[in-house]
Amino acid sequence: MTSRKPSTRRATSRTKGKAATRAAKQPNLRGRSRASIEARAKEVLRLLKAEYPEAHCALEHANAYQLLVATILSAQCTDARVNMVTPILFSRYPTAGALAAAAQEDLEEIIRSTGFFRSKSKNLIAMAQVLVAEHEGEVPETMVALHALPGVGRKTANVVLGNAFGINEGIVVDTHVTRLTRLLGLSKQKDALKIERDLVELFPRKDWALLAHLLIWHGRQVCIARRPRCEACVLAHACPSSRF
Repeated sequence: MTSRKPSTRRATSRTKGKAATRAAKQPNLRGRSRASIEARAKEVLRLLKAEYPEAHCALEHANAYQLLVATILSAQCTDARVNMVTPILFSRYPTAGALAAAAQEDLEEIIRSTGFFRSKSKNLIAMAQVLVAEHEGEVPETMVALHALPGVGRKTANVVLGNAFGINEGIVVDTHVTRLTRLLGLSKQKDALKIERDLVELFPRKDWALLAHLLIWHGRQVCIARRPRCEACVLAHACPSSRF
């Protein structure tokens, strides 16, 4: 008795059916559903980690005090410019105690090129005075205590906690993070705090500090505001805003 061979058409149909089922289970990386956004976030983190293995805080610092000062100076100023100013600043005022006793006009002269130098000088001296009076000259390691310091907002506190102390209390949301988050469809919000709330739900806590660096590096090198290089972007296949 001759055995019958399975129909090629039927086998092909079954194969296509299985492929369709698998495709249906895989979220569209450019989609708007919650499953798509979560899958996209996972892909973004994976690819950016591979693309920028050396991603780190661009503000040069040796300790928490230096990072706190540098971050306050970085408001409305480039990290590169801050890094040009801080060596002189820290040689003159190496501790919070020294900065607390600084004459404002002397400090203004040193940081003038960072912009808003009068308000920054006032805040830096006041911040240092609080560190001396309430924290024995040391930078506190909690969001509440940092946020209470003059000139310190949530973004600055997150920078210090994540990079000086390795504490992932939140995610730094600057202009690069805000722009890329919206382009990648990870948040529709415009307010930094609301964006941060969206991001902390999408990414593992252990990666919160790193995530900001990855997005900032990508924003500076590839996803440039005025001329995004979508053709060179490792995230192009997952980015709803990509031209490719």
